[in-house]
Amino acid sequence: MLDRLIQLDKEWLIFFNGLGSETYDPFWLFITKQFNWIPFFVLLVYLTYRKVSLKKLGVIILLLAGLVTFTDQMTNVVKYAVARPRPCNTEDIQSLIRIVKCSPSLSFFSGHASNSMANMLFMFMLLRRYYKHAYLVFLFPLIFAYSRIYLTMHFPLDILVGYCFGLVSGTLFYQIFLWIERKYDNKLI
Repeated sequence: MLDRLIQLDKEWLIFFNGLGSETYDPFWLFITKQFNWIPFFVLLVYLTYRKVSLKKLGVIILLLAGLVTFTDQMTNVVKYAVARPRPCNTEDIQSLIRIVKCSPSLSFFSGHASNSMANMLFMFMLLRRYYKHAYLVFLFPLIFAYSRIYLTMHFPLDILVGYCFGLVSGTLFYQIFLWIERKYDNKLI
């Protein structure tokens, strides 16, 4: 069963990777860099700032920093325990894929997927109180994580498991936020 799942994962990677071309490589290399998303993050902070107090915004930013740290560290624990090589370093498919970017680090599961999904779920649950189209924040983890498959940095299953871990982590940290909000509501207004 596990062998079949791994084989399917490789086939999905080959399919998605095969959709790319050199023409689009610079675009996906740009998309995959967290630094290039700073304007998007600044926009989210600004939209949040417009609706909450400065103290509450401070709590939100601290929780987001904790969330990034938590998902990043847990991802690394799993990566070293599983020790799955990245697609670009997987010998039996190297001749079948177009390697755009490679790294010697491990693949399972994707820190980009877990971090982006965790943070955007947290932000969605917060912003949906104030903005009708808050669900648009989920475009970020979808585009961001797809770049990892396109570039051959992650298998699709790495992304899916990263998303699942991100959903659990984002929900947990949002529950912590709600607890803080209830406990200190008068002081956070």
